[in-house]
Formats: sequence, C-alpha cells, structure tokens
Amino acid sequence: MLKFNRTYFLLTILLLAIEISIAFYIPDGFIRHYLGDVIVVILIYCFLRTILKLKTVPLIYGVLLFVFTIEILQYFKLVEKSGFSNCQLASVIMGSTFDWMDLGMYILGVVLVLFVENGCRKTKINFKT
Repeated sequence: MLKFNRTYFLLTILLLAIEISIAFYIPDGFIRHYLGDVIVVILIYCFLRTILKLKTVPLIYGVLLFVFTIEILQYFKLVEKSGFSNCQLASVIMGSTFDWMDLGMYILGVVLVLFVENGCRKTKINFKT
C-alpha cells in the first residue's frame, strides 16, 4: 500500500509551487478563486499518490470527500469558532469563506484527474504506479 512514486512527487511539487504563486502573486479574480480550487484537488491527489498505491477512483473520491468536508466546515465557521481566526496559517489551510462555486471547482478537479488517469491508461502511459 505504501510506495514512493517519483512522478507524482514531482507533480506535487509543481502544483504546490503553482498554488503558492497564486496565493502570493494573484490578488483576485478567476485564477485565484476558481482555478486554485481545481488545482488544489489535483495537488492533494498527487501528494497521496506519491506515497500510497491505491486505485484512482477510491482515492479521488476520498480527496473529494476531504475537500467537501473542509468547505462544509467553512460554512459552519470552524476557524472562527475555534479561536484560530487570528492565525493566518489556520485561515489559509482551512479557508474562511464558504462558496458553492468551490464545490463545483472541486468536482471539476476530480473530473480532470479521472480524465487524465483514464486517458493515460488507455494510451499506455505509465506513471510508475
């Protein structure tokens, strides 16, 4: 079940760099509010695939459940109610604002992962899994 995958590790580093760049250099707009949510799903998936040898569908649905849970906790203002609203790290990791569009962007990220993973299998591209 545990197995290091170099390709997914490199993808994780690349996607993390993109997410950090978006957070620091893109103040507002489509990329920050929507594309970042799509990318974060792919980032979490790639990170988990770096260390776990699991089938794509159960893993990506687990990621979707995780990000939906985080978004629902934002709806209930967990960071604020737990007293961490002054902690910038907690606000960045957990988020602070619920948005229905975020759920749609997470689903789009899942669809992209499934599309790419399925396409790679059909064309015999091996990510050393």
